[in-house]
Formats: sequence, structure tokens, C-alpha cells
Amino acid sequence: MRTIINALMLGKWRLHRVFDREDSVDISEKDGIRSLHLGSDTVQSSMRLSDPVELVLSYTRAMMGFLLFVPEPGKVALIGLGGGSLPKFIRHHFPLARITVIENNAAVITVARTHFEVPDDDDTFSVVLGQGERWVAEEAAACDVLMIDGYNGRQQAGELATEDFYVHARKALSRDGVLVVNLWSSDRDFDVYLQRIERVFESVVTIPARRRGNMAVLAFARKPRELRWSKLRERAHELESRYGLEFQAMLDGVREFNPSSDKGLRI
Repeated sequence: MRTIINALMLGKWRLHRVFDREDSVDISEKDGIRSLHLGSDTVQSSMRLSDPVELVLSYTRAMMGFLLFVPEPGKVALIGLGGGSLPKFIRHHFPLARITVIENNAAVITVARTHFEVPDDDDTFSVVLGQGERWVAEEAAACDVLMIDGYNGRQQAGELATEDFYVHARKALSRDGVLVVNLWSSDRDFDVYLQRIERVFESVVTIPARRRGNMAVLAFARKPRELRWSKLRERAHELESRYGLEFQAMLDGVREFNPSSDKGLRI
């Protein structure tokens, strides 16, 4: 593998570019925020230098909305590492959780560990170089949470959005597990992807990111036990106090974008 790192100064921006064969990984830095890009201007991941486990991007916070329904995950798998925002956050707040991350770009893994404070592997945390769709189909099992963030700099990775992939993802979940998928609402195939998920899973919830443009799709192995607004509001308040994320606003988004009644969700 050949890796070249160049550094440029662009006004207030500092940019590093990492080349691995034909791929490039760009790292920008501005106002105390370091960001990762994959061959385009699109921000894939961001880290506040003064607080490396903070979830800077609103779509990552929306993906953590699964805690409204699965508050104590024991086994978590993530497809797509990026700068490691989600696995770092989960590791920090759930130190006993077993976390596996699958990433298909060796340069991304290198950059995540050298520039974004992704930790080395240990007994509860590992980063695997491999194809996410293959890992889900052949190796994943009994995941309480399976998170998919399969975008490159321009589009969703097609192999992570097929109906067969979602079938394998459902089989990989534990009895009360949840699949969490990041989708771009501006993607021309957004409805196609969502319909595929809904054909495979009977119970699906969408959570819009606070900064509109991303949608976290939660698909459950079986219907969640608690769907009443009163109980979900209590949980949102508790989670917000504990983790500092906008769970009450997330719940408002759930109510806006999903079938419901005055008493609760209808999924």
C-alpha cells in the first residue's frame, strides 16, 4: 500500500490529503473542528478537538435516536468508520458494549486512528478491514444495534442498500435488535431505499436530523415494547440529561414523520 500525505494552508483552513492507491481521504480543520472528506467537499465526519467524543454532526446524533427504543445495547456493529464519531461515542458511554466496525478503505482506518483518536483494538472494540455487506451476510450475529453509514463522498454504496442486504441485516439482529441506517433525504433513490427496508421490516421509524438533509431510519427485529408518547417522553428527558443529545427534539421529529395517534406511535 502506498500512502502520501500532503499539507496545505487555505486561509483559515488546514488540509491534509491522504492517497491510498486511487482513493483519497481529505482532512480539513477550522475553528477547532476537524473533518473528514472522501474525495469531495462533502463532510463525512467531524470531531471537536477539545472534545473528541462529542457528536458534532446532527445526523450522527439522530442515529443515536435508537436509544429511545434500545436504551442499553450490549453488542453494536457499525458499517462504515469515517472519523469514528459514533463508535467513539458509544464506547465512551457504554464501556461494556462490544463494538465492531467494518470499513472497506484502509486509508480511512489509518486516518481515523492518526487524526480522529479512534482507539486501538481491545477486548471490546475492533475495527475490521472488509466489505460490510459480506460481513453482515456471513459473520454478523445477535447484534442489538447494527448501524449503516454507507455513503462515500457522492452517493450511497449500492451494495449496502439492496433488499437482500436488508434481509441479511435483519437476520443479524438480536431478538429486540434494531437496524439504524443513515439516508440522505435529497438522494433521488431515498424512497426506493426506504421502501426496501419497509418490505423487510414490519416496524420502521424515521428520525430527521436537526440539520435537515439526513434521515435516520430505524428498523426493528420486532415491534418495540414501548410506543406510548408519555413513556417515550420520560425516556427522552432521561436520555437527554444523561448523554447531552437532543432526544426530546428527536421525539418531536418521530411524531411528525411517522404514523401515530394522540397516545403513541403506530408502527
